[in-house]
Amino acid sequence: MRLVRYQQSNMESYGVLIDHKIICLLALPKALRYSPPLNFNELIALGSGGIEMAHQLMRSSTQMDRMNATVSLDDVTLLAPVLSPPKIVCLGLNYKDHAEEQGKGTPDEPIIFMKPRTAIIGPDRPIVRPRWVKQLDYEAELAIVLGKKGKEIPVSEAKRHIFGYTAFNDVSARDIQFKDKQWTRGKSFDTFAPIGPCITTTDQIDDPNNLSVSTRVNGEVRQDSSTKNMVFGIYEIVHHISQVMTLEPGDLIATGTPAGVGVFMKPQPRFLSPGDLVEVEIEKIGTLRNLVSKET
Repeated sequence: MRLVRYQQSNMESYGVLIDHKIICLLALPKALRYSPPLNFNELIALGSGGIEMAHQLMRSSTQMDRMNATVSLDDVTLLAPVLSPPKIVCLGLNYKDHAEEQGKGTPDEPIIFMKPRTAIIGPDRPIVRPRWVKQLDYEAELAIVLGKKGKEIPVSEAKRHIFGYTAFNDVSARDIQFKDKQWTRGKSFDTFAPIGPCITTTDQIDDPNNLSVSTRVNGEVRQDSSTKNMVFGIYEIVHHISQVMTLEPGDLIATGTPAGVGVFMKPQPRFLSPGDLVEVEIEKIGTLRNLVSKET
């Protein structure tokens, strides 16, 4: 199922996204002998148990219950599905086509870096270009949402630690990134980690290593690839990162971006400007839309 976190009339809730409507799970507690978690983070922390609870709420409720718990997308504000993850781990050079466009070989081991959680924004929130950044760029990525704590997780067990997947835009200030010769500062500004619009749970994605990934800027396709072009697959990524650090429920792992980023476009780079609409679309998840704005 596709789960969203949203705000309506200054109240936060979460629910199941179906077409253009949301069934609020917090409005279906009578379907079970116990109430669901009060917030989405707590549901994620239940891992596979949280997914089963959501399914049980839907199965046990009547059609009238679901109808009474339904709100229109037009009447709510979608929020970032994970607001404050314990950590955001990102991969560099994890797509063969992206490595090729840079004239680089593929890495032998995952190249990882971190982004701060203060960079997170949700769907339809503005990506703010700092006044002194001239080379703002996009990176469409599939992000893993962890649902179970683990260290040194075998590849064969990795799926059990994943709650679901969401779309992620690893926004980057290339002038800062290349000046520093490392990636932290140029990728860590506030608003540089849009995520959403939903989390699609693992039971709805048979093969996360074969999903289409694309980016459009003002309707023009810039990136068009598939997770099958990743150097390290989803479960390998979880395994490798868990060799370094303990993974926790709510952690985000951004799995790298394919070819087509603005900085490597030919015959010249094409960076984002205020007013640009960036759309990151991932199969079985949906489209994450954000406008670029200038810093005031």
